[in-house]
Amino acid sequence: MQTKEYPQLNETLYTETLENGLQVVLLPKPDFNKTYALFGTDFGSIDQHFTPIGKSEPVNFPDGIAHFLEHKMFEKEDGDVFHEFSKYGAAANAFTSFTRTAYLFSTTHFVEENLKTLLDFVQAPYFTEETVEKEKGIIAQEIGMYEDEASFQLMMGILKNLYPDHPVHIDILGTVESINQITADMLYDNYNTFYHPSNMTLLVVGQIEPEETMALIRANQEAKDFPEAPTPNRIFPEENLDEITAEETIHMPIQKPKVSLGIRGLRTNLTGEDALRYEIAMSLYMEMLLGPTSEAYLSLYDEGIIDDSYSTEFLFERTFNTVNVATDTKQPEEFKKRMKAILLEHQASADINPEHFELIKRKTIGKVLQALNSLEYIAYQFMSKSYGEATVFDFVPFLEEMTLEETIEVANDYIREELLSVFTILPEES
Repeated sequence: MQTKEYPQLNETLYTETLENGLQVVLLPKPDFNKTYALFGTDFGSIDQHFTPIGKSEPVNFPDGIAHFLEHKMFEKEDGDVFHEFSKYGAAANAFTSFTRTAYLFSTTHFVEENLKTLLDFVQAPYFTEETVEKEKGIIAQEIGMYEDEASFQLMMGILKNLYPDHPVHIDILGTVESINQITADMLYDNYNTFYHPSNMTLLVVGQIEPEETMALIRANQEAKDFPEAPTPNRIFPEENLDEITAEETIHMPIQKPKVSLGIRGLRTNLTGEDALRYEIAMSLYMEMLLGPTSEAYLSLYDEGIIDDSYSTEFLFERTFNTVNVATDTKQPEEFKKRMKAILLEHQASADINPEHFELIKRKTIGKVLQALNSLEYIAYQFMSKSYGEATVFDFVPFLEEMTLEETIEVANDYIREELLSVFTILPEES
């Protein structure tokens, strides 16, 4: 078991890669009553085209299969796993993102029992055609709820404009048509390919003793047999920037128009510390340029062009990344015009200066330090991104090292007119 000290934050991280390939990360937090555990796989909704283990040809699986698989994992031949967790006082949940699937629990008691339950249920799939058919109606209802949600459609609309050929533009839940194609055999193909321990991470953070917890995990894994570690052959379409849709408008039953501007990033092959530095640099730059302390934001807000729904986001994931700026506005055309000008003329912005940079940097460091008091934040940051040797505890030192010049260099590379798109939702015409 290796240890990594973070003296500035008074944290010690314990890690070990087990013989079966499972990466285990332990973070003792003796001053906390709660313990949080996540067991996740590097497999999300975009990983739908691959060669399944044991087969020679690639298969394009139905949209939404990763999320469907996550739902079915909780159902076992002898009952529902949620009952096991509740028996030992734990709250359990799971999530599927574009690139990850994770199963989790939080508890104040019986950590060992709940940890065994987490490991055992995720590593013992049980799918039948009967239970798969039953689940289709449940997920179809969930899909219907999101189809009527304008903010969700705004997000998916801009992703489809920017990535028409990449599966990121497809709803994580899939469609009613796609989930109806899913079979139990398909679920086993996906599970066997991506749920091998070598593609997974177990994180436990909270009131734990590292040696005892690691011993429990080792014993649990050594008692199980696993096939040889596979190397998933994921297939993605070749990048074609000519297919970016510059602008699209749809109508929905809403009161006020919604607009999103997005920029498609080119640096999709960054990993480890390079990826973390790039993400931090671009996030700081966007906060300087468009955040609530910028002249751009204040003038747009004072003129009533944006409201409290306004948001900026830098989404950085495996195989794709985007900058998104969105708002509800009664002046959609003015917002588009002004925001395009701010982005495309960013090099001349008065908001990009040393004083503003230091203000944003200090504010961001403060937010991160505050967030590190949350076990849930720590756990989700560990599970949602892969930065190689870098972790959530490297955010602060990386922020402190960041220079204004580095953020400018990244932004100059990122913000390009040919990579920009606009998606608008207008109220239905009466």
